[in-house]
Amino acid sequence: MRGWDQLRKDRMAVLSIWILALVALAGLFAPMLAPHDPADTNVLDKYAKSSLTYPLGTDHLGRCVLSRLLFGIRTTMLAAVFTMCITMLIGTILGLMAGLFRGKVDGVLMRLCDVILSFPAEVMILAVVGIMGPGLVNIILANVLAKWAWYTRMIRSSVLQYTNEPSVQFVKVSGGSSFYILRKHLLPRISGEIAVFATLDAGWVILNISALSFLGLGVSAPTPEWGMMLNEAKNVMVTHPGHMLAPGMAILFVVMALNFLGDSLQQTMNPAMHPISKKGGRRFAFYRRKKTVRT
Repeated sequence: MRGWDQLRKDRMAVLSIWILALVALAGLFAPMLAPHDPADTNVLDKYAKSSLTYPLGTDHLGRCVLSRLLFGIRTTMLAAVFTMCITMLIGTILGLMAGLFRGKVDGVLMRLCDVILSFPAEVMILAVVGIMGPGLVNIILANVLAKWAWYTRMIRSSVLQYTNEPSVQFVKVSGGSSFYILRKHLLPRISGEIAVFATLDAGWVILNISALSFLGLGVSAPTPEWGMMLNEAKNVMVTHPGHMLAPGMAILFVVMALNFLGDSLQQTMNPAMHPISKKGGRRFAFYRRKKTVRT
């Protein structure tokens, strides 16, 4: 409860939560909020300006930009959430196995992680999508393959840190099983760190999904997706620059909200890392200068 009270005092965190909640609700109720079917085309109304019929205008095929933007929330954010859930599940299970059992299990998993982490994530994602072909499912698999090793190593380091604490060592000496230590001591402690990792990395996943769709390696038409909308708008960037504004700003605000929320969660877990001022503002202190005493 103390952590939640501290989080509520952070105005940037509250604003980020509201932005993400509103975006999620807009995507959930997109069929009721969208004025038109996102796939309906009307060439006679292409590049129509903003009006009551088309609040954000229409694209090169006469499709409602607002409708495609709302339905694009489902594609982009749902894919990001699904990707993070799979990645965190694999990373948590393997990280717990490596940290608890040590020995050969730890050695094999860490060497495998070293192999995966030796490749830049973006290069691996492009290689996997290039081999498997474009598509939303392939994008999700590529992101999972590129990131699970990083999460495995991070969870393993947290498990090693907590298993060396006196309370956990006492339970182990008293005859507590590995499952009991995992359920009562390790999972409650690393759950907060998992939430921080997932929140901070969700914005990275959204950028990857949108970037691949922008390059033509992601979601295929006519499925509405923010990166695909940017890809279609780049062809008329000079004559109709406003068409890139809606999906671009949507990606910007969602990624910023996720990053600020992740930073606030990390701040709540480790207050000494980024102290909060008395007024509830953020100081972004990356280090604290030590006072020297003159004699």
